[in-house]
Amino acid sequence: MSTAHPPASAADSSLVSTGPLLQVSDLAKHFPITRGIVLARTVGAVKAVDGVSFEVHRGETLGIVGETGSGKSTTARLVMRLLDATSGQVRFEGRNITRLRGAPLKAVRREMQMIFQDPYSSLNPRKTVGSIVAEPFVIHGLERDRAQRRRRVQGLLETVGMSPEHYNRYPHEFSGGQRQRIGVARALALEPKLLVADEPVSALDVSIQAQVLNLLRDLQRRLGLTLLFISHDLSVVRYMCDRIAVMLEGKIVELGPVEQIFSAPTHPYTRELLASVPGVRADRRTIHG
Repeated sequence: MSTAHPPASAADSSLVSTGPLLQVSDLAKHFPITRGIVLARTVGAVKAVDGVSFEVHRGETLGIVGETGSGKSTTARLVMRLLDATSGQVRFEGRNITRLRGAPLKAVRREMQMIFQDPYSSLNPRKTVGSIVAEPFVIHGLERDRAQRRRRVQGLLETVGMSPEHYNRYPHEFSGGQRQRIGVARALALEPKLLVADEPVSALDVSIQAQVLNLLRDLQRRLGLTLLFISHDLSVVRYMCDRIAVMLEGKIVELGPVEQIFSAPTHPYTRELLASVPGVRADRRTIHG
């Protein structure tokens, strides 16, 4: 499938200001391996993430790419504080958020929102679209006037290409692509500075993927968003990202500008990934299903 928009560039001063928005330093997540039922004892650990470091600058899109089990989605959850790190630091706007709890963590989460992989399981089937998109307002005690909240939600639906008339409908009435747009609207409700997109199009039909990707790119330009984009699809990462971090067995083995990674990869694993996918060296404006 083809897309028409030129790629965003990390060098575009209208998108990127000086200083990183997100800094990750020596981040690790080790899951213990135990034996025994009554007196379980730890006999080892699975090092899902093991000493990962990177920065994401304001207005750019950093992609994290790797095969299943490489640690990329665990990294995303550590950044979002959905998992507690074993060691290392996550700094947001210069502040160490790695061990925050309670109200301080809740405040930071207004600035960082996540788009989940599966639009079928990430939306509550018992709630209307309006309730789903309004949920961040309710959690954070914002827009308490119901009429105003409804207007805000309807505006968010329009922002992602949905109709305000969808407010009272339920998720099962929509296609996968439409459900993911609803998820994006929910993520935008609190006007975050950082969006963490964890495989946001992998569960969608190939014919719909480009529409959602173009939506994310357009929203980034219009709203000045910063994206941490997780994917196993090299063509998607090439189209979306300014820089790429390649993960293998919990570690980043290569990190650099997108064209450098694709034209002159230095790590054997990166070269292996590129060689395994036909068409990845095609023009960056094309996404291959």
